Amino acid sequence: MINEQQVREIVGQLEDPFLHRPLKDTNGIVNVSIKEEKNHVSVKVAIAKTNTPEQLQLQMKIVEKLKEAGASTVGIRFEELPTEVLERFRGKANEAESRDILSPLSTVKVIAIASGKGGVGKSTVSVNLAVSLARLGKKVGLIDADIYGFSVPDMMGIEEMPTVKNDRIYPVERKGVKVISMGFFVENNAPIIWRGPMLGKVLDQFFRDVEWGDIDYLLLDLPPGTGDVALDVHQALPTSKEIIVTTPHPTAAFVAARAGAMAVQTNHEVLGVIENMAWYESKTGEREYVFGKGGGQKLAEELRTDLLGQIPLGQPDWDNEDFAPSIYEENHPTGKIYLDIAQKVINKLE
Repeated sequence: MINEQQVREIVGQLEDPFLHRPLKDTNGIVNVSIKEEKNHVSVKVAIAKTNTPEQLQLQMKIVEKLKEAGASTVGIRFEELPTEVLERFRGKANEAESRDILSPLSTVKVIAIASGKGGVGKSTVSVNLAVSLARLGKKVGLIDADIYGFSVPDMMGIEEMPTVKNDRIYPVERKGVKVISMGFFVENNAPIIWRGPMLGKVLDQFFRDVEWGDIDYLLLDLPPGTGDVALDVHQALPTSKEIIVTTPHPTAAFVAARAGAMAVQTNHEVLGVIENMAWYESKTGEREYVFGKGGGQKLAEELRTDLLGQIPLGQPDWDNEDFAPSIYEENHPTGKIYLDIAQKVINKLE
């Protein structure tokens, strides 16, 4: 019959699915009881978060391992780790991960571009801001971190693929910007149906295994909203700054405030707000405020930051020779607005 010490050794080697540390290190084995007459083992386990799919997976592992060791039946109860223990281990994990991820990029200024919802033009803002920074003489990298809705390669007219040499990924350079995207690694625009941990590994690879070279700025086009991927990026990059994109509509600005609140709660500085689709300029030169007025300024005031700029509704000029359908030319009126925003960002960070 398996004994208590053996149970603790077996279960203790399994990892908390959220802290990624062995249960023996987190004091996650709360109690063990054995009924020898029934060859039954009961275990009470504390983990970071209960009632999740990850808990079910851990439960199945515990049952499997204990039955392999000789138990006939296994009973498991879960509870959450005390807050002070949870914060201690999460802090250590995030600190170590952040140092490791950012060590090759320790001097790079990282800017995450976020929005509260999809459809506000966040990716359009990301690519044009990146190109504008490059036009002002900065060396720029851009990560399409919108894993589920990657669009940067198409927006920038990128047709070539990254290259791999000596286990290092070399990003594609376009318009003076080095680009990496999940879109490079799926076939035929296939949808991404991975779960959180796999997505986290992809983003991790974008930081660790990409040969960015000598860059001044690294922009991240985040997924919309405040989901797991956005939260993982915030936790992994404690020194990154943030720009929030919204439209003038009050509802869009209200939702965008959640993204700003996440940045504040994770101790990230919000550099400012960009109001996209601010107006439509008719052929007579009159501005029509299709989505209303004031949303960007109101959001900036709420987040106690600056309104970096207002981008009108429009379409860039492009041709087949230099196809980049979402990039505004430098002398285009909207291109000049992006240059002004880029200069404001530089002034804030340098």
